[in-house]
Amino acid sequence: MNVPFVDLKMQYQSIKNEIDIAFENVITETAFIGGKYVNQFEKDFATLYGVKHCISCANGTDSLFIIMKMLGIGNGDEVITVANSWISSSETISQTAARPVFVDIDKDFYSINEKLIEEKITAKTKAIMPVHLQGQMCEIEVIKSICDKHNLFLIEDCAQSHLSEYKNIRAGLRGIAASFSFYPGKNLGAYGDAGCIITNDDALAEKCKMYARHGALIKHQHKIEGINSRLDGLQAAILSAKLPHLIKWTNQRITNANYYDEVLKDINEIVTPKLRPNAKHTYHLYVIRAKKRDALANYLKEKGIETAVHYPIPLPMMEAYKYLNYSEKDFPIANQYKDEILSLPMFPELTNAQMNYVAATIKAFYSK
Repeated sequence: MNVPFVDLKMQYQSIKNEIDIAFENVITETAFIGGKYVNQFEKDFATLYGVKHCISCANGTDSLFIIMKMLGIGNGDEVITVANSWISSSETISQTAARPVFVDIDKDFYSINEKLIEEKITAKTKAIMPVHLQGQMCEIEVIKSICDKHNLFLIEDCAQSHLSEYKNIRAGLRGIAASFSFYPGKNLGAYGDAGCIITNDDALAEKCKMYARHGALIKHQHKIEGINSRLDGLQAAILSAKLPHLIKWTNQRITNANYYDEVLKDINEIVTPKLRPNAKHTYHLYVIRAKKRDALANYLKEKGIETAVHYPIPLPMMEAYKYLNYSEKDFPIANQYKDEILSLPMFPELTNAQMNYVAATIKAFYSK
């Protein structure tokens, strides 16, 4: 049996007619840049989230950069973020000319350790940017209270947490603004790069929209210099076609994760994901910790099961951040877990038979 890490073709086939109509409409109307399909998606996503503003962008990386840039973060400033994430979370800080400051991860939930944040705050700190990793939110109320205490911006990186919740509040709704990615493999994915910003701050929304569109809200009327970060019409139409299915797909991910928990629970050599109290985990990734991780991953590959490692090198240990002079002992949990974490196949269309096969293959590996 073959078990892909994610099966985007199967998802397409399940809503083929809706996607094909979306493509045809955009092409027929040649609505490739801006226009009603982009406007409609922004409106629909804002409505789903119960937020005043959704500003679409070319990708999730841009959306992080734009938020910080429009908040005035720049040279001489510091922004605190997590040690274990995709580099977008930190490179965008550097792109503003600010300095990324990393915090180790929580040993149970793998996101930023909230207890270690405050000791990293200095007079130069301007914002805290937690990343809601794998589909599970950070303990956002604690982080919000730290931001309020020190008068810092709270910027939420929600690239992996569409519809995730903590204490019945969705990811992205506690900070001044939040960034989402719609990279194809995300829980809500386009067929190319795409992203957005959400915020309830009217002034910030206008600035972000202006900056993402060459500094102009009206063509040729450039109030500032900006960048070109527009969601194209085809991607917007695809996202709009998928959006009505997102809640159903999310619930199926949760069902699949619960099934994994059950069939994997007796394998002592692995640790399955721990659910934070009062949280709704949407399982963008189903991440285990495993003894002999690399050997296990190779064995699963030989048996037709695709896995991934998110992420094999903690951000502070990358060559790009050598100038910050961090050492492994500064991030003991992230550096321990980098050799243990393994993401198993996870997508809504995953079948019980496939998950049974994954579990049986893992058991077979450890029984050798």
